[in-house]
Amino acid sequence: MNPNPEINTILYATDLGRNMRPVFRHAVMLARLCDAKIIMLHVVEPLSKTAETMLSLYLPKEKLDAIEHDGMDEVIATMQKRLENYCRDEAEICAGDSRVSDVVVQCGDASKIINKEARSQKADLIIMGNCASDHRMGKGLIGSTARRVTQDARIPVLLVPNCH
Repeated sequence: MNPNPEINTILYATDLGRNMRPVFRHAVMLARLCDAKIIMLHVVEPLSKTAETMLSLYLPKEKLDAIEHDGMDEVIATMQKRLENYCRDEAEICAGDSRVSDVVVQCGDASKIINKEARSQKADLIIMGNCASDHRMGKGLIGSTARRVTQDARIPVLLVPNCH
């Protein structure tokens, strides 16, 4: 085992939330320090079986497939637009080079998809935000997706606090 692990590929998992800029800032800075690329990933939750069944009663399968495809295209366009806006607003950090080599959108269980994508992209590090949505139990807890990713990850995971 190499005592000095290299970071060549960073998987940046984003929920496209308003508070993701600090997380992306960490990804960009680490990528620049390590001369690494960033793969930007957003996971879309699938429709519930009930919702899918209801829609299938009113729409043909081809129309449902087209809606899903168009929705994925819209999410990719949103991610690319946010990336452009980020680099415009944070010019000193991006300096014309955000290091993002690919934008990926997948549909499924977020924690499983994040770890699966990390393996398939041969990522050396996962960077994601950590914001527990239920604060009734206190601030010491990590979010459920972050917890599941860290439990199942085969590579290091950097959790950046992003609750504001």
